[in-house]
Amino acid sequence: MSPYCHSTKPNWRSEFQRLEGAYAPSTMRSYYADVQAFVDWCKEADHAPFPASVETVCAFLEAQGEAKAVSTVQRRLYAIRKIHRLMRLPDPTYDEDINLALRRVRRAKLARPKQAKGLTRDYLDRFIRGEPDTPWGLRNRAMLALGYELLSRRSELVALRTEDIKTSNDGTLRVLVRRSKSDPFGMGRLAFTSLRTAELVQSWLDWRGPDIEWLFCPIYQDKPINRDLSTTTVKRMIKAAARREGLEAKIVDEFSGHSLRVGAAQDLLRMGHDTAAIMRAGGWKSVNILARYLEKAEHNVWA
Repeated sequence: MSPYCHSTKPNWRSEFQRLEGAYAPSTMRSYYADVQAFVDWCKEADHAPFPASVETVCAFLEAQGEAKAVSTVQRRLYAIRKIHRLMRLPDPTYDEDINLALRRVRRAKLARPKQAKGLTRDYLDRFIRGEPDTPWGLRNRAMLALGYELLSRRSELVALRTEDIKTSNDGTLRVLVRRSKSDPFGMGRLAFTSLRTAELVQSWLDWRGPDIEWLFCPIYQDKPINRDLSTTTVKRMIKAAARREGLEAKIVDEFSGHSLRVGAAQDLLRMGHDTAAIMRAGGWKSVNILARYLEKAEHNVWA
């Protein structure tokens, strides 16, 4: 008889509810999805998920590595570790065999991580000019310009609230980016805009009106809706702008919701700013992550 017990399924989900409010919604969604993937795999492979043995976790990681990115496999390991701790079960994830299983997954996938195409200033200017003269165009111009100058992640851009922007004496904006992936407790970072971006944001606000909590919001039947945008809106906006410019499908596919952040960082390097300054501007904590963004820019600097 299988050691898998169906009664564990509601238990682990109820344990995760203790994390609500302590982690970002996106993190919670990942935890649920990753543990569910582990539970489903255990059921199919006839293994007990809780408490999991070292051998079971190793087999799961290596099976996942056949189809998933290394980052996904590692994230699922963290989810297995978290749920065992929440359920106060023996944690199998620190055994040396787990480390060896991860190393095998990494060595089997020697391809470099896929890097989003940088939405650099030349693309930015073209994309802004190409937006239509509609409420959606007003919003998208402001989002493109602001996202680029803030070096923002897409989650940071859609999380901005109207109260987070203040107009300076010279007409530019001071923006408080309250919460980000590297700032889970919302200490925030201050960023500043050009006059052009401030004007684009103000044009959007003039149409949107004063009674909307979120800086950028959905539009339905030509009316602003008082709720935040999904992060996928940023990706769709960028790809739609690239298609309007007649770019090849291959290039359009290379753009993502991260392209504004990547492109702005590359432009700062080309302008002569050092790594430390770029890290401060974009709120990076890891120089290794930033280095991946800057590789193509460095090629152009020294060419």
